[in-house]
This record gives sequence, C-alpha cells and structure tokens, in this order.
Amino acid sequence: MSKASFNAILGFDFGLKRIGVAVGQRFTRTASPVTTLAAHEGVPNWSQVSKVIQAWKPDALIVGIPLNMDDTISAMAERAEAFAKELEVRFQLPVFRIDERLSTFAAKNEFVMIRGKALKRGQKVDSYAAALLIESWFNTFP
Repeated sequence: MSKASFNAILGFDFGLKRIGVAVGQRFTRTASPVTTLAAHEGVPNWSQVSKVIQAWKPDALIVGIPLNMDDTISAMAERAEAFAKELEVRFQLPVFRIDERLSTFAAKNEFVMIRGKALKRGQKVDSYAAALLIESWFNTFP
C-alpha cells in the first residue's frame, strides 16, 4: 500500500514517561501537535490512546524508533518497537516506524523559532516531536 492511500496519520513520539501525539494530513504534508499522554515505564493508558484514535480516525499510525547514532538498536528502541506492535494488535491499523534520532532536540529548536522564546522549565515538546516525525515521514518518500 502506498503513502497516497493514507490521508490522516497519527504520530507517536514514544517515551517512558510521556508519549507525544500529533496528527498529519497527506494533502498538505503537514502535522500538528495533538496531546501528550502520560506513560508509566513506556506503557500508556490504552483507553486514552483509544480515545485519541477514535477522535481522529487515522488511516495509519507512525511511531518514532530512537536508534543509536551508530544505527544500532537501543533499549529504548526495543521498547518503542514493542509499543508499535501493541498499537498494531489493538487497533488493526498499519503502523509505520521512523528513525527519530534527535526529534526532541529538533522539536525544541522549532518551538523556539515558532514561538520566539525558549521553553519554560518543565515545558514539554513531545507532541511537537510527534508532528516532526509525521512531516519527516511525508518527506521521506513522494
């Protein structure tokens, strides 16, 4: 199935404490932050995930996989992969994986550029990172 088959995409920036969520639209090839879900050791409240998926009715999902800088699989990447597999099983949607190295760093920089000011202490950018993952996925292939 080609990317052209997917109109609405939900992206997840996986983390042990927080999972950022964003929605993307194929026609504009852009994404917007939606929410940040709490997680305990990488496990979200699955009913909250279900509510987000029901609200946005995506055609596919994207999960960022944090590979090491030398392309090896990190322990965090293994956990993100487990999260991606659980999404597939629970929601019966295509789940694409994308390399998310430095996505949080990039999200923080973009946040500063857009808002014109630095993040406040404790301010989270997880959903912004998820939006960048979606846009990167759109731009990876025509």
